[in-house]
Amino acid sequence: MADSLERSPLRADLLLLTVTLLAAAGWIFSKEALDGMPPLLFIGTRFLLAGLLLALFGLPALRRLTRRDLAAGAGVGLLFSGALGFWIMGLYHSNHLGESAFINSLGILLVPIVAKLLFGDRPPRTTWIALPIALAGFALLSLNAGLRLEPSQWLIATSAVLFSLLINVNTRVVRHLPALPLTAIQLTVVGVLLGLVSALIEPWPARIGGITLGWLAASVLLASTLRFFLQVYAQGLTTPSHAAVILMLEAVWTALLAAAWYGETMSLLQLAGCSLIFAALLINRWYWVRKLVLRTAR
Repeated sequence: MADSLERSPLRADLLLLTVTLLAAAGWIFSKEALDGMPPLLFIGTRFLLAGLLLALFGLPALRRLTRRDLAAGAGVGLLFSGALGFWIMGLYHSNHLGESAFINSLGILLVPIVAKLLFGDRPPRTTWIALPIALAGFALLSLNAGLRLEPSQWLIATSAVLFSLLINVNTRVVRHLPALPLTAIQLTVVGVLLGLVSALIEPWPARIGGITLGWLAASVLLASTLRFFLQVYAQGLTTPSHAAVILMLEAVWTALLAAAWYGETMSLLQLAGCSLIFAALLINRWYWVRKLVLRTAR
């Protein structure tokens, strides 16, 4: 028993690393699928199917939830829908996935800021050091577009703000609920809501090609169902702050995958902006970054 407990942190690190790779691959899967599907139809279908699959794994726990629990989970799902709606529209308009992924990672930095504004929490000192660095990085990215924000940039930035709000609400409003059924509820609500919005405002294609369906399947099975299942399990083996350090790597993997798949390169301003944002994330989590490095060095 003691031996298995000692291995749990390493197992959690490896699983979370896999989660970041799956999340990064999800950017590629989604971008490819958007060539053959409207954005809201795609994200609604993706998360509805993923939510239903996760519900199968969490069926016993779902049956034990009260109506109040279900309502709380569904309420957070509404916020999740907004965050993902802005994210997919930002991705749809994005011409540079690596840049978009780094802007999206600002949500991690904003979590303690939102916690202070809404719940009166005191952010660590490192947050106030990291915030101006991150803003400087975001400013450099906007300068790269010629002193203006491109649609993809402000859409992804809005998504990051909503994700930071979502994380805060998740940890406070529904902290007593089991993670797996909660995730299943939220993903299903996202799928239903964004699917309905898509039906109202988007023209649906007469048919969807096999290649697009393949990218949709990869998004559902790998980037959603498997990713969230592994993330829920791995987060049970470590602390939330420790997990957040590893999950920051999603933006790095996304940039590397986009470079390999699409041949993306970064201008000097883009590289400087993304580097500043990532540096801000490391500063914000410096205590846990240092702890992880020291543990790995042993």
